[in-house]
Amino acid sequence: MGQLLSPPGPHAVHLCIDMQGLFAPGAPWATPWLERALPEAVRLIAHAPQRTVFTRFIPVRNKAEARGVWKAYYEKWECVTRDRVDPALLELMPALLRFVPPATVIDRQTYCAFANGRLQGFLDGHQVDTLIVSGGETDVCVLATVLAAVDIGYRVILAEDALCSSSDESHDALIELYTKRFSLQIEVASVDRILASWAVDD
Repeated sequence: MGQLLSPPGPHAVHLCIDMQGLFAPGAPWATPWLERALPEAVRLIAHAPQRTVFTRFIPVRNKAEARGVWKAYYEKWECVTRDRVDPALLELMPALLRFVPPATVIDRQTYCAFANGRLQGFLDGHQVDTLIVSGGETDVCVLATVLAAVDIGYRVILAEDALCSSSDESHDALIELYTKRFSLQIEVASVDRILASWAVDD
């Protein structure tokens, strides 16, 4: 795993993306790596729960509400629309619920966690300059969120062993992309390395 260019600093936040029941074993969008990545994410959260933001992907109420190409998406995945899905599956994984509060939860209906402005508003209000990212999936919502964060100007640190995907091939390809093409803006490191250098004052 990679090295950090410098410690995360006092204005870092841990952004834990979509560790929800929807992606747990047996759920419609089961992500096989989730159970392996979850304990590593919990280590980061426990280090600084007050500096943790959870995002949740919340599907549309029904396929008629979907816009554009999302209509075709929810034609295929009508089982996860809010009219059909078990509401418990939209919640964070049970191991994470004890951290809220002080951790914050921000919901959205798109891959990118910045799309509706709520995350940006929270980060601006807390003078955040660095995002430590965990969660899933590496090649979908993490990808969309991380590239948006780079565009905005955040320093991004990916906690490699706290990321999960349902595709080994695309996960590995994305990690290589992040480290080779975005090395000045995206750092990839283990949870151990991040925790060893992340000092939290509040």
